[in-house]
Amino acid sequence: MADVLWGLVDLGYNVGILFTWFFLIAFLYNLSASINKSDKSRAQLSFVMMVSYIASLFMDPIIETPHLNYFYYDAVTILVLLLWRNFTKQTIPTPFYYLIVGLSFNACLFLGMHYDIVIQGTLYYWWFWAVYIFGMYFSDFTMAIVLITDKDILGLVKLKRTLFNRNELQVMAKK
Repeated sequence: MADVLWGLVDLGYNVGILFTWFFLIAFLYNLSASINKSDKSRAQLSFVMMVSYIASLFMDPIIETPHLNYFYYDAVTILVLLLWRNFTKQTIPTPFYYLIVGLSFNACLFLGMHYDIVIQGTLYYWWFWAVYIFGMYFSDFTMAIVLITDKDILGLVKLKRTLFNRNELQVMAKK
């Protein structure tokens, strides 16, 4: 498993470009799909993700703390998405929730890898590295697919509605 993981690490930059292409395609698709519609929220969300991922490609690969910089990219992107949500008058689409959860998950993974490699000095394979690689790839792929399809494929929106409806019922029962 360690050999497979090191092979994936060698492909890291190329996979990053692939996911950037996914977000570029999602933006172009949503832009063309929203031309004659009043709701342009998915095109705007796709644009934010495309810009974020393209900007991260220009990060110098020789930087001593790349995982920390990726954490910052994801944190800033989450902040931009939350600001978009607060200032837009459009309905909040399904991909918004997936982007917030996916970027938060990725940010936690980046912070964990920074702690593991830079602070702890771990240089050998262990289970967290596999979680990092496969989790990040799954998260990025899911975000791009949901931006294109606008489907709640993992049930996050359904879960959110269930949790908030349950909380509202408990609050109403206390009154």
